[in-house]
Amino acid sequence: MNDNSQTLSCVMIPVGGRQLLLPNVSIAEVVDYASNDAGPGAPDWLAGHLEWRGLNLPVISYDAANGGNLSIPGDNRGRIVVLNSINNTKLRFMALITQGIPSQVRITEDHVKQLAGENGPADLMQVEVDGEEAWIPNLDYLESLASNSLA
Repeated sequence: MNDNSQTLSCVMIPVGGRQLLLPNVSIAEVVDYASNDAGPGAPDWLAGHLEWRGLNLPVISYDAANGGNLSIPGDNRGRIVVLNSINNTKLRFMALITQGIPSQVRITEDHVKQLAGENGPADLMQVEVDGEEAWIPNLDYLESLASNSLA
């Protein structure tokens, strides 16, 4: 890599048995876990809703959106990450349950290596970041789920 390489501030977000990797700019805020019940007939991935800054945001369980089980934090380490929408004017934000406290990481192009592996519908790709496995989420897919839950 040349001397003009840029670093990108990112966040590693623990969910289920894996970590997600997202750029800092995709995250609006990290708040303590607090969500109301999704109610009867809710999709499997919908953990509830979060009242945030006057908005009622759908709270997504990444594990369930990826074909697994709904995961709700079992202790006081769980958080909700409020994500900025990237392509949806109807839904400006959505929320994602974490299983721990997200951590900051600064990466450059040579710190990230794409891995071959099976991805679920909520995964864009699997990568290795400085020796740790992480998944880059498919934000378009997650946004479509969240948007459809509001209809």
